[in-house]
Amino acid sequence: MLRIILSSVALCAGLCACAQKYPDQRPDPADRLFVSEAVEAKIAQVAPQLTNPKLRWMFRNCFPNTLDTTVHYDESTGLTFVYTGDIHAMWLRDSGAQVWPYVDLCKEDEHLRKMLAGVIRQQFSLINIDPYANAFNQGPTGDSGSKDDTGTPQDPNVFERKWEIDSHCYPVRLAHHYWKVTGDTAVFDELWLKTVETILETFTTQQRKSGDGPYYFLRVTDRQLDTKARVGLGHPVKPVGLIASSFRPSDDATQYEFLVPSNFFAVSILRQAAEILVSVNGEAGLAARCNALAAEVEEALRQYAIVHHPEFGDIYAYEVDGFGNVYLMDDANVPSLLSLTYLMPEMASDPVAQNTRRFVWSESNPYFWRGKAGEGIGGPHIGTESVWPMSIMMKAFTATDDEEIRACLEQLLGTDAGTGFIHESFHRDDARNFTRPWFAWQNTLFGELVLKLVADGKLHVLNSVKTR
Repeated sequence: MLRIILSSVALCAGLCACAQKYPDQRPDPADRLFVSEAVEAKIAQVAPQLTNPKLRWMFRNCFPNTLDTTVHYDESTGLTFVYTGDIHAMWLRDSGAQVWPYVDLCKEDEHLRKMLAGVIRQQFSLINIDPYANAFNQGPTGDSGSKDDTGTPQDPNVFERKWEIDSHCYPVRLAHHYWKVTGDTAVFDELWLKTVETILETFTTQQRKSGDGPYYFLRVTDRQLDTKARVGLGHPVKPVGLIASSFRPSDDATQYEFLVPSNFFAVSILRQAAEILVSVNGEAGLAARCNALAAEVEEALRQYAIVHHPEFGDIYAYEVDGFGNVYLMDDANVPSLLSLTYLMPEMASDPVAQNTRRFVWSESNPYFWRGKAGEGIGGPHIGTESVWPMSIMMKAFTATDDEEIRACLEQLLGTDAGTGFIHESFHRDDARNFTRPWFAWQNTLFGELVLKLVADGKLHVLNSVKTR
């Protein structure tokens, strides 16, 4: 009996010590913006299986972070506005990625399902307000980070008007996944059909077969990558079938307008849209237009985006212009070259994608950094020598080797600067030097990674992780 009492006391002391070292970083329950029973149940199911206390702590903090702090669901309108985090605006890309891992749980939670349907409807609505905008205000507030010249007066609903292909891709990816999981077709109404038409028109215009098109972007700034060359139009391209993207997912200007990973993403979502159009809407003609554009872009990628590298063989360039100029690099923000098989699992068997993966995680990539704190891909957005944890997570998502996954997890646990959250970036030699303490996409992505590894039978890898 005494032995049992002593064991219980020791266990209690251990739990108390752990709680002191790893205090709950979530908002108080009353302060959480959205609560999902299914998400809370998933946390309660998975967290006790994680034997590393820091991993368990970070999973509990990170996975619900989007719901806790950024989701604004209006039941009266059925619309959901999602902040990116410390910037109180809704990026089409970020919001689509932030709520993505919750979709698999919404069949068990009607409240969650309605909120996710609200995100999809909100995204469709925003695309139709301005197809060239990347970020929006919560209503027509007129808020904007800068006063930009973009060829048209900026709608007061628009926070920033940077044309990025992926702004149209993420909403379709989310809607397709939602449909596959729930079977709900209510979101695919007239607004959806209008959104597809808008996406097709924008993509086709930005193939630039009939000139530069109506969009340009000029900003008075001391950052070269916050404005476009050639009086806002960007460097010239040869119209070869690819789609021009004036900006990257990092919101930095492209050097060459044909951004390769985003063009691959466009091919994928055009085919997903076509599948919905045929199965749900009976719109064979509109679906055929989506498939035709996807085939054209895919063929152009095979012809113009592949470059032979002396060390890695045939790889995909990051950007091209159709004239033969290429930019060999990768940027951490997704879609990236590293993330190709994460976004498009069908590319996993593509040998060029595998060669590219080896290239981007090497010092041949000018934005790959290795230092005392860790290694990974950054980008010009936040300066030199800074690693984005997003790249480390993408490496883990696309890895097949357990040791590679384990090394990624240990880096993620070792570079949170003691906060229990994932940041936008950290300096390669000092993880305490980080950017954006509140970046919900990165946090939720970490939770998504943990859940994927559990689902893939990799709990033993998660539980082999050592904390630095």
